[in-house]
Amino acid sequence: MNAYVLLKLLHILSSTLLFGTGLGTAFFMWFTWRSGNLPAIASASRLTVLADWCFTTPAILIQPLTGIALVRLMGFPWSSPWLQAALTLYLVTGACWLPVVVMQMRVRDFAVAALAAEQPLPEDCARLMRWWFMLGWPAFLAMMCIFWLMVVKPPLWG
Repeated sequence: MNAYVLLKLLHILSSTLLFGTGLGTAFFMWFTWRSGNLPAIASASRLTVLADWCFTTPAILIQPLTGIALVRLMGFPWSSPWLQAALTLYLVTGACWLPVVVMQMRVRDFAVAALAAEQPLPEDCARLMRWWFMLGWPAFLAMMCIFWLMVVKPPLWG
């Protein structure tokens, strides 16, 4: 296996892991939240945070490393519009993801504490989940656009 094939494989696998884990945990966390079942919310939020650390974080780190190596290896100019757009969207995704991770940890902590105290979740938790949901959409859409840009490499502007 040559360097190009290995880098491309790692890049595709890590992007798949990033997108798949993000979508899967978001689905699981959101619908568990909507159930109102406190033990399930505590479990789902704990597992979502764990999945982010085990799967999403390594994929986030691998993506730029393999991407930079591929750009250099293939000789793409950094001024390519599709590449600039993809990098900008990757930064948008990260700007949405970082606060979401903090929110997930806070929801987890609220849920675990409420469960231990046999109390309902505080209103702050609902506010965090609304923000969590709203920040997920731009990140999801940005990732979809990045996939398109990586495959098509369109001439976006002059």
